[in-house]
Order: sequence, then structure tokens, then C-alpha cells
Amino acid sequence: MDFVYINHNVLDNVFYIIVSLLMFFVLVDNVKKFKQYRKALLTACISLPIIFCMKFPIYIDEYCVHDLRQIPVFIGTLYGGWPVGAVLLVIMLTSRFAIYGMNGITLVVYIVIFVATALFSGRFNRFNRKNKLISSVLLTIVLEIFTTYVALWMSDIFVVTEAYIFYFIILPPILMFFMVYIIELLSDAMYIRSKIVKFEKMEVVSQLAASISHEVRNPLTVVKGFMELLKSPNLSLDEKKRYIEHIERELHNAESIISDYLAFAKPAIEKVEPLLIEQEIRNVIDIMKPLAKMSSVTITDNLGQGTVQGNKNYFRQCFLNLIKNAIEAMPNGGELQIVSALEKNKVTVKIVDTGVGMSKEQINRFGEPYYTSKTKGTGLGSMVAVKTIQTMNGKLDIDSILNVGTTITITLPAFITEYKMVQKDSQLKLETEF
Repeated sequence: MDFVYINHNVLDNVFYIIVSLLMFFVLVDNVKKFKQYRKALLTACISLPIIFCMKFPIYIDEYCVHDLRQIPVFIGTLYGGWPVGAVLLVIMLTSRFAIYGMNGITLVVYIVIFVATALFSGRFNRFNRKNKLISSVLLTIVLEIFTTYVALWMSDIFVVTEAYIFYFIILPPILMFFMVYIIELLSDAMYIRSKIVKFEKMEVVSQLAASISHEVRNPLTVVKGFMELLKSPNLSLDEKKRYIEHIERELHNAESIISDYLAFAKPAIEKVEPLLIEQEIRNVIDIMKPLAKMSSVTITDNLGQGTVQGNKNYFRQCFLNLIKNAIEAMPNGGELQIVSALEKNKVTVKIVDTGVGMSKEQINRFGEPYYTSKTKGTGLGSMVAVKTIQTMNGKLDIDSILNVGTTITITLPAFITEYKMVQKDSQLKLETEF
């Protein structure tokens, strides 16, 4: 038998086992439902290399055919316990007898392997990585040697050759070492990644809490001060009115901060409807014109027709925040251009200002909690805008040059079907009237 052909089949067997392990971890890590059925998924994934190893075996000599099916059986039983091992044993024996026919030695050998491995499984899963590697290698060596003696005792024609010793006694413990190492490495990677995600979430929460407490405390301190002043008996009516106006303004500021936080923290958009881009953005521009006039900013627009799907209130709040940021970026006045267009299946909106611009760091951190380039600000407005666009399956890009200006490009999926229906209804209405 050609030696290259033998090694080729060995590598094939190893490949089947590695791929099945990777497939298990990919599915567990990316599909939430599979996390609840880890043992069932492990059984399904590990059973595949058992069948493939027997289908493409290692030919030791012209009288002996071998494969690495025992490696998946060891792995499945050690990590899944006796339920997984029992199912794998049934699958392995059924496939073995279907491919090669009945064999008493095979039946006894793998029952011994299953019982010993299942009994050791509980202790094995309490070990650390080092002990798991050592114990898996020792268990494999002991069972391979013991089952070889069982086979010799049961059969007079069974012969132990050098090739048999290598493929059945020496190679499996080496492979078990690497397979257990791969499993432990992938398990640790998944655990560390989950911890990092939790840590990042807690960091965001702490940053938001610090931001909210800091920004809400300021207006409340002002309110407290004016409340103390209102207790003075010598206040005139005009002074009382002015103090109350200050209190109302500061309470409104606190309410606005909390509203922005809630809009950012809300898990999903509630009411979704078709939104006419031209109409919605023009409404936002009309609201922002007084602020633009006070800041000596000229707003020009070129709004094309297009329809997107989203929540009207959140959509308006998103563009209110972006346009407000653009106006505030031009403290000495300037020009603000707002352009929208429908391109294929996407609606693009560009907000171009001639303001102070942004550095690369500011662009990269745009939308982060508690990060703002303003002397007075929380960064919540930018977070609300970014979250709203992401929830609408859109994309926000920033192109900026310091002391030249900034261009914010928002790309949203077009809701063309709904838009055509609106156009058609409007046309039918006009034809009916005339």
C-alpha cells in the first residue's frame, strides 16, 4: 500500500474532526437558540466525523483497516457526558455495521471505551486546562492499550503490527492532546469575548450615568438657587417673574437631557411608517431657521423626492440634532447646505457646513457616550442621531477638514414601493378632482 495514500487518509480524518469542532463553536457563538441545546448540537457535529472517518479509513495493511473514529467518541463523551456518549456510540456502531458488517470485537471495544470515558467525564469537566490535557492523553493511552489486549484475547487471528501500534496506540493520544487544546482555546476565547462585551456595556452605562448626573445636576442647582431667592419677602413682581422664567428654562434643559438619554437607550423604534424625506427634512429646517438666523447661518436646501421607513419623531429628532450641531459649529456664521437624493435603492442626505471642522479623533469618536467637542454639551444628541440611523439600517459617514467645514452623509434604504403607492394615490386624487 502506498505510504502517501495512508498519510493522506490520516490527514483527512483529522480534518473531519477539526472542522466539526469549529462548526460547533461557530454555531454556539452566533446562533442564540443553539446555546440552549449545546449537548444536542455537540452530538450532531461530532457524529459527522465518526461517519466520515469510517467512510474514508486508513489502510494499515491489506488485512487491516483503521480510522480515527475513537477521537470524536472520546471528545463527545468527555465534554458531553454519558448522554452524548451513548448517542455517539449508537451512531458509531450502526454506521460501522452498515459499512463493514457485524463484528463482536468492535462492539466490546467501544462499549469499554464508552463506559470508562463516561465515568471519567464528570471529573474531567472540573479540571483546568492543564489537567484536562494531561488526563485526556493518559486516558486515551490506557484505553487503547487495554482494548488492544481485549481484542487479542477475543481473536486468534488479530495481530499487533508496527503500523497498528502507531495508528491505534501512539497517534490517538497525540491527536487528543491537540483536539482538547483547540476546544479549551475556543472556549476561553468565547468566555473572554462575552466578558469584554459585558465590560463595554457597563462602561457605556457608567459613562452615561456620569454624563446624566453631571448635566442634570447643573440645572437643578440653578433651580435650587432661584427657589431660595423666591423665598425673599422683598422681591418685586417683575423679579419673581424673571426668577420663575429662569427656573422653567433650567427644568426644560433637564427634561431635554433626560429625553435625549431615553431616546438613545430605547431598545427599538416603536411605530414605523413611510416617511417622505423632502417633507420631513423641510419641517426640521423650518424649526431650526430661528436658531440659524441668530447664529448668522444661511440655510440652503436641494431636497429630492424619496421615501424611507422609520419612526417620524425619532427621525425628526435625529436631523434636529445633526443640523443643530452643524449650526453650532459655525459660531461666526456661515452657510449650511442640505441636499437629499434618491439613488437606486438608497436615499442619501448630505449636511454640509462651513464651520470649524473636526479632527480624525473627533470623527472616530462621533456618537460615543459622554464625548463632545462643545464646551457645554453631553454628546447625547450625536448618540441619538447615530442610534436612530442604525435602527433604520442606515449608515452615517463624516468627511471633515479643520477650519474648512464638515460634510455628514446619511444613507438610508429607500422604501420605493410605498413611495410609488403614495405618488399613485396622489395622482388618482387629482384626476378625480378634475
